[in-house]
Amino acid sequence: MMSRQSNHRETFAVIRDDDAAFQEESSTRSQNVLTAMKLLAASALFYSAGTSFAQTWQQPTVTSSNQPFHGEEPSAASVPTNNAYSFTNYRHLDVVTHGRRLNEISKEAPPSYMRDLVEDLKARKKLMEETPPEEVKYWFEYTGPLQKYFYRYSRSRKKADSFEGRDDSGVVSSRFVEQAGGGTEYSKFFNRNPNEIPKDEIPAYTRLLDNCLAMGSTNRPNRSEGSVWAELFGKTEGDSTLPDRCRILFSINTVGAGRGTTILWETRPPLPHSAEPRPWISEQETAATHLERNLQEIDAMCATGLIAARVQVLVCEPIPGVWTDWMDSMLPNCGGKADPMVAGKDAETNQLEDRASPVQVVVTASPKTADVCHNLKSGFMEQRMQDLTLAPPYLTDQNVDFNSFDPSKKTTHPDLVSSDDHDLYVAFKWSTLITVRAVNSFLQASADLAIAAASRDADTPISKEDEEDGVTVVLSSAPSSPFLIPSFVRVSYVSEENNKVAKWRMHGDFFHPAAWEICKDSFDMSWIPNSLSGSGGVTPVCDGVQNCGQWWVYFAEEQMPTSPEIYANEVTAPLVQGGSNYVWMITERQRQEVVKVKVCIHAAGDDKSKKDQCGDYPQAVIPLGDLESFLMNFTPNTALGKKHGSNRFPGYSRAEERKRDREKVKERKQLKDQEDIEKALFEYTIYPAALFHKDATIKAARARDFALTGAKRDPDAIGPQMIKSAYYDVTITKPREATSAWCQAIARNGFCTLYADYFRSFVDERCMEACGMLKNWSKIQKVTDEL
Repeated sequence: MMSRQSNHRETFAVIRDDDAAFQEESSTRSQNVLTAMKLLAASALFYSAGTSFAQTWQQPTVTSSNQPFHGEEPSAASVPTNNAYSFTNYRHLDVVTHGRRLNEISKEAPPSYMRDLVEDLKARKKLMEETPPEEVKYWFEYTGPLQKYFYRYSRSRKKADSFEGRDDSGVVSSRFVEQAGGGTEYSKFFNRNPNEIPKDEIPAYTRLLDNCLAMGSTNRPNRSEGSVWAELFGKTEGDSTLPDRCRILFSINTVGAGRGTTILWETRPPLPHSAEPRPWISEQETAATHLERNLQEIDAMCATGLIAARVQVLVCEPIPGVWTDWMDSMLPNCGGKADPMVAGKDAETNQLEDRASPVQVVVTASPKTADVCHNLKSGFMEQRMQDLTLAPPYLTDQNVDFNSFDPSKKTTHPDLVSSDDHDLYVAFKWSTLITVRAVNSFLQASADLAIAAASRDADTPISKEDEEDGVTVVLSSAPSSPFLIPSFVRVSYVSEENNKVAKWRMHGDFFHPAAWEICKDSFDMSWIPNSLSGSGGVTPVCDGVQNCGQWWVYFAEEQMPTSPEIYANEVTAPLVQGGSNYVWMITERQRQEVVKVKVCIHAAGDDKSKKDQCGDYPQAVIPLGDLESFLMNFTPNTALGKKHGSNRFPGYSRAEERKRDREKVKERKQLKDQEDIEKALFEYTIYPAALFHKDATIKAARARDFALTGAKRDPDAIGPQMIKSAYYDVTITKPREATSAWCQAIARNGFCTLYADYFRSFVDERCMEACGMLKNWSKIQKVTDEL
């Protein structure tokens, strides 16, 4: 990644502009609505008996962390295989020897990072016990400070209107989380002083790095004195080398970024310590505030000492150098040069610098195609982002030999920072907030899928129960299995048109960011055995543990944004089926597998039989126990309240059922003279994060209940018969007891993953259901009539 030193940070990289190649790739990849049809078919295959997952087991190789590692030799793609979850744990044996093993963790003496949660549970119990029953309020199970929701700004009064409430959704938002770092708990965890960390807890704090190295590139950077790495991340002491980091490439799609109707780059960047008031961040008055927050989040990742970030800013036309300087100054912990005013220095004269920069601006269009690039419906920049990230060899050589090419080698222009070696690639639009929490959760989910595949041999027969229950998906090393990649969903807070709309859309006294690109019909639920990875990289946790694994949200439909993005998706489909085009991640191992599939399809040409042998594109999944970490805040918060196209809406696979439901409502006259409410129910998609979590949990619990009851199921009974969700399958007459609410708060805030060493030790079963790790949920206690 840091293999070369760029010239001055204002140097632009201009990628090859081949419109014919762009059109060919777009038509081959998307085929408009055909992708949606493929998803439905894939959904059926996903639940078919004998489903398994491809995995090439790599024995862990131990090397010194001070030496470059050159793991296994990358194999040529002579036969279509599915090795996306191959991994190399060259660190984990050393970590485990000096670290606390999972079976040494105790519920009575929890790790130090659990102290705040333990105190929180005590406070919840005390509140419930000391409050008279008649004074118990429904919001007692939700804790947290009251927050102001600013829904409208008055220029004449120079004041923003607001009302108070609590955001208990668990989603990280720039609106309610002022400091960068993925939230208070994540920032505190990843920035803890290493000298204060107990020796036996070190694996918990290095889990992000270990997962990244295991799933990343085997080519490690030169970290010796005089290297670019040393220039960016500090000088070495003596003959020692700097520690390794997770190398992440952040690609930012800036199409549509502006200030009002003016393109952002034609304005000036925010000035530090300026006398004028800051632009209001909730409305899309200027994209600069959203870009600034994303850069702050990336810089906070570098400040942890675990991540080495490079930022590739994708633009349609060259931009002024002042913007490049400003972006560079926003990343001092990543190797950028801090603004003199911020650093407390006198302003320096502008002069050409010969130093490495964490920022590279890439002009993706030529003068002929600039207008197409600026068109939000064209899908131009979405395709460029995929091309730069994947770097398939046919971009530079149309005659690629599929039987001999090496997917680990990139043939794109060497001046592009994306041509370097990276461990993780993060691609997102400027309007989507990226955080260390999302990165950590993605890496953990990827490791979980990898260990699930590695834990089972392809020749091992699937048990009759797993084959027939309809929800269990067994992953193994079989090459015919689906290709799963954790994916994201964008969420937004209520639109700021007026206070009535804002209050109407606010759920009670709580703020719930909502999705608009999916609904409850967009996904199914599956249980994947052994899909829990331990510390030290991709390591087993489930050995000897019965019914060990976790529940996953599986997307059976494509996400459906509103105009103009829906049209861009039809030109350039998302890289992951069911995933998002506007925020996605992929590890180096996953990238190589996608490249093999794309090269195979490219080499097949119009031969359908050959294309069928190339394998499928990846499918989108999300771990239920960490759902909110994969809900990414759309920072302008103006996405809700827009209508979808007549044939382009979430739940399209059940359009006829939706139509019948609306007709029934009309026939019963349930919404007589309430056309506005009827339209809100059926014409707009506002899917709150809390409802998404509830629907996913209920779907999983009901699916498992059906599997357990089988032929014994009472056809006339309503609701669950054998098992239920302990949290959601209750009649709400008062707040739920403290422990249940505590566990749900843990899951919503992403602590099941952040504190995975504790929650995956199986010494504390209280939160296993909330963390999505309980296959059979909670038993229904039968009430017997003794009379």
